[in-house]
Amino acid sequence: MFDVASIIEYGGLLLVFLAVFCQTGLFFCFFLPSGGLLFASGVFVANGTMDHSIVSVCVVLALAAVLGNASGYGIGRKAGLRFQNRKDSRLFRKAHLQKAEAFYQRYGSASLVASPFFPLVRTFVPIAAGMVGVPFRRFVALTAIGSIAWISVFVLAGFFVAKVPALKPYTLHLALGVVALVGISLLGRLLIKRIRVGRLRRKIQLGESTGG
Repeated sequence: MFDVASIIEYGGLLLVFLAVFCQTGLFFCFFLPSGGLLFASGVFVANGTMDHSIVSVCVVLALAAVLGNASGYGIGRKAGLRFQNRKDSRLFRKAHLQKAEAFYQRYGSASLVASPFFPLVRTFVPIAAGMVGVPFRRFVALTAIGSIAWISVFVLAGFFVAKVPALKPYTLHLALGVVALVGISLLGRLLIKRIRVGRLRRKIQLGESTGG
């Protein structure tokens, strides 16, 4: 689905920056495997494919996440009512937003720190925070903490794993495998939800036809 080696080789840090920004800031980019790309970035810094220091990569990608969160917050703040009334489409599922709202309502401030670590939630929690009117400064402070932690954990994990002597010959395969695993797990979850929704709709239609 994504040729990670080409992304890193030809687009480098800029494309990974855009992937992180888009997944955290634009609701229709929830499917991007940014977690896998972060891990791959650490791997490619370690093997020299990405010609940047590990510190600069972490700082730049953390900035991407912070800016993406702020973008999502702004979208939720300005277009919250439209999201509530918007119909489901291939690029938008109201259930994703409702899940993020429930996540925020349940965990409060902790959800803003933890949300980057969870696919889908990291995309929709900033929108939900904007919709419910979380103070912007508080939102930025908490999501910045979570973003820095998320970026650091994933990038440094890839970096240090790639430094293990026994794994050095397999770093490219390792990076590709992680991205594939992240992408497949996300697509699998979406497919399961779609099947469940389809079954529920069929039951409702069957009940209506029987009642009629």
